[in-house]
Amino acid sequence: MSVELNLSADPVELTVALVNTPSVSGEEAELADAVQRALVEQAPHLEVVRSGNTVLARTNLGLPARVVLAGHLDTVPLNDNLPLRRTGSGEDELLHGCGTVDMKGGDAVFLHLAATLTAPRHDLTFVFYDCEEIEATRNGLGRIERDLPDWLAGDLAIVGEPSNGVVEAGCQGTMRIELRTTGVRAHPARAWMGVNAIHAAGEALRRLESYEPRRVEIDGCHYREGLQAVRIAGGVAGNVVPDECVVTINHRFAPDRSVADAEAHLREVFDGFDVTVVDFAGGALPGLGAPAARELVAAAGGEPVAKLGWTDVARFAALGVPAVNYGPGDPLLAHKQNEYAPAAQIRRCADVLRRFLTG
Repeated sequence: MSVELNLSADPVELTVALVNTPSVSGEEAELADAVQRALVEQAPHLEVVRSGNTVLARTNLGLPARVVLAGHLDTVPLNDNLPLRRTGSGEDELLHGCGTVDMKGGDAVFLHLAATLTAPRHDLTFVFYDCEEIEATRNGLGRIERDLPDWLAGDLAIVGEPSNGVVEAGCQGTMRIELRTTGVRAHPARAWMGVNAIHAAGEALRRLESYEPRRVEIDGCHYREGLQAVRIAGGVAGNVVPDECVVTINHRFAPDRSVADAEAHLREVFDGFDVTVVDFAGGALPGLGAPAARELVAAAGGEPVAKLGWTDVARFAALGVPAVNYGPGDPLLAHKQNEYAPAAQIRRCADVLRRFLTG
């Protein structure tokens, strides 16, 4: 039986329907089919296309500015947290289940607006994409950038990542390095004949322990950097002095640093060690100077805050499109078994974006 979505319904009820359609990364086809079918049937004012398990829709009204609203359809693997449960009522109602926060509440808001905003003051593009929660090479936005780049063009991009209903501006960059030490194997009974590679990593760990992360203010947003060992591997056997040790280190850096700046900083911190960069993604500056971004901040109320983490706003920033994160749900609950989102916050995000997009 195919999934039926009522895009004109209360965004909370739409969230329930989305969450109850499992879509773990790589398994989004059923939900993408439902989204595509609903947009074609219920939003005749939109041009709709499909790329893999990404569904795109847009207005073509010839308006002077365009806003892109992007949300990923996939979730992390289930953890005994489906079907969705509802607790409380009225303003205190909570929706519990995989994807309520990350980020089917945001998807529901965008889908509802896609169907019901027929006369916006900006042209609109909606991107519902696949494979965000896994390796970057499979991310649907990357495929759209390669195959349908004009669908990502705009004057502002809003990524519906959970932000507690507050504008989270920009995002941190991330870099992962491996720090390798070498030694000489020997029998532990004659340890002086060898060199212990694990012991040789001690100095690097001491530098990490004493490291003072930078705090940076950009456009009124406060970013806090981080440098942490996330894995250590070494050892041959219980009776062998190890001749190799690898420490994996993750660096989260403020968006005023480029990827090259971040690498240079890490090589300085770990001067004297063999350092290999194994993964990286640049950050995104807040982008709050864009006129459309200022209008969104005004509609949302409150003060924008820095996004501590990496999100796909960085992909838009790299394309020259100012981008922010804005969606319902507490980002600290993302990927947790007890993930839940307040129903009132989902409705409020829909109201804020409707106000912003209609004036």
